[in-house]
Amino acid sequence: MKKGISAMLAATVLVTTACTSQVSTEDNTMSLSNKDKAVALLNSIETGDPQAAAYVNPDNYTQHNLAVADGLAGFGAVLQALPVGSAKVDVKRAFQDGDYVFTHTDYNFFGPKAGFDVFRFEDGLIVEHWDNLAEKSVANPSGRTQLDGPTAVRDLDKTDANKALVGDFVETILVKGDFAQLGRFIDDGDANYLQHNSAIADGLSGLGQALEAMAKQGITMVYSQNHIVLGEGNFVLSISEGSFAGKPVSFYDLFRIENSKIVEHWDIIEPILAKDAWKNNNGKFGF
Repeated sequence: MKKGISAMLAATVLVTTACTSQVSTEDNTMSLSNKDKAVALLNSIETGDPQAAAYVNPDNYTQHNLAVADGLAGFGAVLQALPVGSAKVDVKRAFQDGDYVFTHTDYNFFGPKAGFDVFRFEDGLIVEHWDNLAEKSVANPSGRTQLDGPTAVRDLDKTDANKALVGDFVETILVKGDFAQLGRFIDDGDANYLQHNSAIADGLSGLGQALEAMAKQGITMVYSQNHIVLGEGNFVLSISEGSFAGKPVSFYDLFRIENSKIVEHWDIIEPILAKDAWKNNNGKFGF
């Protein structure tokens, strides 16, 4: 009971701070890019900076992390539940696509994790949030981690073309399973496709070996529907749903594009909570 009361107090402080800060810091809020606001909000998980709450609409904040209750109160309760001093946040990549900002972050959030977050903005304030998190793991067979690699955004003029390429790849290869078309999207040779999935080596050969090993173990990976493709320049994020080993999951796949080919891949696969465990009714997707 004491912990519940503390969580309510923490959430109340967070909401109050958001409401009052929006009046006193309106000029500062509007001068920052949406990308900067999203990064500031994530960093506040570690720093406790109350100003970051001003970047969230206190009256309209829809949460799609199914383990977190809706609104700022839900966010505040989760922060209060963190062991004191345990939270660490290192945003490795941040991108903006219209009203959406998506990030790729190294967390200590109830344990070491890698994660993607997506924020939707209206009138300069965050009104919606999605994420996918996974435990951090050791480097993959090619020595790459879940988070290392290039971060610089390039080829802004190719954003739409790169998003279309990834959308086609997801539908053709991942959903329909037409692997005969792989060459349209990824060049052969290990150096032409750098892999950050913890269990897969570089190149199409590494992907093939991983799929073969899964098949031998009777493990299936099914992409049933793509929900959204977001991008900025040479980085594109695809969000899909499906199943892994027969369990419902959400797939977040980040691709780096170069010369109209996919050359690098990061991903997070997260199980979808059973509905009786949801703390909000917004669903995992809902884009």
